Amino acid sequence: MPIVQGVHQLTYLSGQFLLALPGMADPRFEHAIIAICAHDEGGALGIGLGATIDGIGFHTLLDQFEIEHGDIPDAPVHYGGPVEPRRGFVLHSHDWQGQDSVDVGGCWVLSSTVDVLRAIAEGNGPSQWIVALGYAGWDAGQLEKELGEPGCWFNVGGEPKILFDVSAEDRWQAAFGAAGVDPRQLVTGGGTA
Repeated sequence: MPIVQGVHQLTYLSGQFLLALPGMADPRFEHAIIAICAHDEGGALGIGLGATIDGIGFHTLLDQFEIEHGDIPDAPVHYGGPVEPRRGFVLHSHDWQGQDSVDVGGCWVLSSTVDVLRAIAEGNGPSQWIVALGYAGWDAGQLEKELGEPGCWFNVGGEPKILFDVSAEDRWQAAFGAAGVDPRQLVTGGGTA
């Protein structure tokens, strides 16, 4: 829901993807695609979707909670962001809701309790899902400031197809493409006149 600040309207980005522009100053976010799951006057929280964590699969997480794997594939675990890197999140389709699940802009659902892991392992969880450890967070006004800086972020609609049907390494480019932008054509620095 947007709020009005003076004569400018600030639109919150929950349910959108935040794409790092080429030349992003923070190397942790190079080619990042972040699913914004919460954004309001208090700040923002997003889950990274563009990189997976080497050596950790879904079965590893299930083992930590002593949950049987069943027939579920050992899907990759995504690097959700640098904040609380041991905290887990599941972004998933709307066909499953847990006690603490949150609908994100009508695009996907965010769950962060062990009940979603159990449901997936038992075969009665959401039909589409992605697991991540950690998140990206912004304090009040911080994301808005970064969005106004050149070479930082570009936001696009949070298309569930990109989230669930495109591999992690291809999501950044696919999200730009869905917005009609070829990231190879973006300039990483400004010139002088």
